Amino acid sequence: MTVIELESVTKRYESGQETIKALQSVDFTATRGEMVTVIGPSGSGKSTMLNLIGLLDTPSEGTVRVDGRDVTDFSEDELTEERRSEIGFVFQDFHLLPMLTAIENVELPSMWDPDVDRHERAIQLLERVGLGDRLTHTPEQLSGGQRQRVAIARALVNHPDIVLADEPTGNLDRDTGQTILEELTRLKETENIAIVAVTHDEQLMDYADRVVQLVDGRIQ
Repeated sequence: MTVIELESVTKRYESGQETIKALQSVDFTATRGEMVTVIGPSGSGKSTMLNLIGLLDTPSEGTVRVDGRDVTDFSEDELTEERRSEIGFVFQDFHLLPMLTAIENVELPSMWDPDVDRHERAIQLLERVGLGDRLTHTPEQLSGGQRQRVAIARALVNHPDIVLADEPTGNLDRDTGQTILEELTRLKETENIAIVAVTHDEQLMDYADRVVQLVDGRIQ
């Protein structure tokens, strides 16, 4: 089942007297249970594409669909709700709050949803990523790999259909990065989610079901 789709998407930015086409007529899909890796040189449009998939930005032209629903013209409030319920984010720099424990960081995205048993869900996810004995540790008490696993658990707390990973192994050594990729591979199947990862790390391509290359805003 397709969970995210870009159809003929173009994104333009105005810079002074110049118009920059960051993406040009891009078609892209991701389905449940697969990991898609997006690669390309700096300036190729990877971050722009990730922002559009993550509903953090809107296209200049084209259509964005989530679970088959056209969300292109959604209001900012509607896009915020879609992000909260459908999309999880994993970042290179982890983006954990330093004053919160592991379990509190994982619970954070679901704090405003009264229908979610966030505490039990957070415990379950941290145990699933091998951190059941680190629930009350703060980020400074965790290694880089452990911090990234907390970030992965946080991305899953709201039962998303898709997880977007921006350089998920960028701040990790090779062995730790491999452990994180193995974790993501397992979770895409057990959680039945799509994972889209933007990366410069060649080892991530070994774990991908598909590799998409962007060059000058176009998929090659």
